[in-house]
Amino acid sequence: MNVGPAEVFAAPLLLSSRLASELDEPRSALRAKTERSGSAVVIRADGEIDAANETTWQSLLTETAAVASAPGPLVIDVNGVDFMGCCALAALADEAERCQQRGIQLRLVSQNPGVTRIIEACALDEILPVHATTEAALSAA
Repeated sequence: MNVGPAEVFAAPLLLSSRLASELDEPRSALRAKTERSGSAVVIRADGEIDAANETTWQSLLTETAAVASAPGPLVIDVNGVDFMGCCALAALADEAERCQQRGIQLRLVSQNPGVTRIIEACALDEILPVHATTEAALSAA
């Protein structure tokens, strides 16, 4: 099995017990794994992000971003997400601005052309660059 450099050094991040419990809830529509890869921090989300779990999504972004440190990026992989409400994109934009103030770039991973279109239409592509894969986001300059 060929393992890429990002996978060799990946280590899971510990989340608060409250957030871990919310994400592990059997009825939760949002699931996520967090990890550190060198100086980068990665969230791999799947399921659905909408008004019903908006607070959990915001907490996930905030807790994970707090662990990120410059120069490493915060990479949010939403390729496994089936539905993203406007609240999910608003939370991403807010967190991207907070990260930017700390010298950290938030990089979004999505192969869904609809996500890219919405980000461009909302003029968020400057603070939310979109990459097709986590590996591409990790290696971006």
